[in-house]
Amino acid sequence: MDYPFAATDRQLDYHAEFDRRMRRHLRTLVSDAVIEEHRRKPLGQHSDALDRLLNYFRRGGMAGKLGLYQPDPAVPSYRIVRFSGMRGAPSVIEAEAHGSLDEAYHAVFLRRIDDLLER
Repeated sequence: MDYPFAATDRQLDYHAEFDRRMRRHLRTLVSDAVIEEHRRKPLGQHSDALDRLLNYFRRGGMAGKLGLYQPDPAVPSYRIVRFSGMRGAPSVIEAEAHGSLDEAYHAVFLRRIDDLLER
């Protein structure tokens, strides 16, 4: 039996549209002041604009998300990785090691901001 159109999951279409609109709004929240606020205090209470950005970055699945990896627990050295979605298989995307956890958090934040502004 032939159907006039292929069956699709419209929820995926609605989610993609919601995400497109959300990203468009979040781009307006990015400013030098918000970036500096995150640099000074990557964890804890933040302004509304920074909270909204961080909440957006935290949602969703793990596949493709950025994270931190500490090769040697005895040495405070952190590298940025991208999670593949399979346990134990992250890929290191930045050879430069960051000396403190706050510095590494901010480096990940900057990469996420760049991704938000590109797409």
